Amino acid sequence: VQLQAYGGGLVQAGGSLRLSCAASAASGVSFRAYVMSWFRQAPGKEREFVAAIGRDSRPFYEDSVKGRFTISRDNAKNTVYLQMNSLKPEDTAVYYCAADRQIILSSYYSADAYDYWGQGTLVTVSS
Repeated sequence: VQLQAYGGGLVQAGGSLRLSCAASAASGVSFRAYVMSWFRQAPGKEREFVAAIGRDSRPFYEDSVKGRFTISRDNAKNTVYLQMNSLKPEDTAVYYCAADRQIILSSYYSADAYDYWGQGTLVTVSS
C-alpha cells in the first residue's frame, strides 16, 4: 500500500490542524484490513508513536496527546485523519502515517512493527 500524508503547516500555539493520509490499497486488499497510525519525529529525536486506529476503528493515543488529538478513518475514502487541537510548541515535528495488516495490538506503539510509511508532513507550532 502507498501512503500520502498531507495537511501540515505553521500554526500558533493553541491552534488546530488536521492531517490526512490517503492510502492506495494493494490490489484485492481492503483498506479496512490495515491498522493505521501516526508517528512523529522532532529534530534530533527518535520517531515516536502518536495515535493508532484499529481495524474496528478503536483509537489509541500516546499520553501527551490524549484529549487534544483525535484519530479517525474513512474506509470509503481510504483515508485516516489526525485532528490536532490545542497544539503546543512541543508538538512540532514531521508527522508520518503508517499502515500494517498483520500488526497485533501490543505492537501498535512500535514504529518497527509497521511495513508501510508515508513521506511525512511537517507541523510547526510557534509559541
